Amino acid sequence: MHETPQFHTLIDDRIAEASDLAPLACAGFAHFTALQVRDGRVRGFDLHLDRLRSASLALFGRAMPDESVRQSIRGAVAHGPAAMSLTATLFSRRGEFTPVGDPSDPSILVRTGPASDGPAGPLRLAAVAHERWRPGIKHVGESAKTYFLREAVKQGYDDALFVDRTGRISEATIWNLAFWDGAAVIWPEADLLPGITMGILRRQLSGLGVVQRSAPVRADALGSLTGCVVMNSWTPAVAVSAIGAATFPQSDTLVATLHRAYRSEALLPI
Repeated sequence: MHETPQFHTLIDDRIAEASDLAPLACAGFAHFTALQVRDGRVRGFDLHLDRLRSASLALFGRAMPDESVRQSIRGAVAHGPAAMSLTATLFSRRGEFTPVGDPSDPSILVRTGPASDGPAGPLRLAAVAHERWRPGIKHVGESAKTYFLREAVKQGYDDALFVDRTGRISEATIWNLAFWDGAAVIWPEADLLPGITMGILRRQLSGLGVVQRSAPVRADALGSLTGCVVMNSWTPAVAVSAIGAATFPQSDTLVATLHRAYRSEALLPI
């Protein structure tokens, strides 16, 4: 009798385990959302569902029912600690470079990990010329982000932000941006990913009566702005002290304003 050949998947000369492969399952044609869970509760979960639904329709032509997404996330949360980070990724089982998707697309992969509040800051950002493909979708496989982050660190910065072909600042590698002119919160007007934390802040700032507006923010005209922050699922605001040679003396004022707005958003059960 002939033995059945054994095939293996190796990573760094070691047979890969499920924990090694899970992050790679969504390294192709996929999109995701990331959130922080505290005692089974999340801020802005309605915005996460909206994001996953609209991105699935754009990439796959169909979307998983909201309640199915909710149940998958609840199941992961039920088996984890009180505080955690969670990523829900919707993906095509047939992956990249295939002419059609699977009839059951999209599938969902939910991963949990340690909770995070983000870096303490303040951060110094390098400005680089870059425009993301389909910026309105939080899709996977963006190697340019890692490249620009690492190049910025080599140059003595903490991270990088992107400037489009017209000179407008859009977003940073894994962050949205907000600016302060001494009286109002300024949201950059450009092609970018509308972050969930950004959405929470915008609706809560309106409720608090804080003046905010969207406007083009040009890399060569930062002198009129006195504060800058970055935000993502980790945190509503980390102070930015500089973008290139431009400095921001009032970033702490903006940080305090945005943290107050974020705390106004209720943590609700999933």
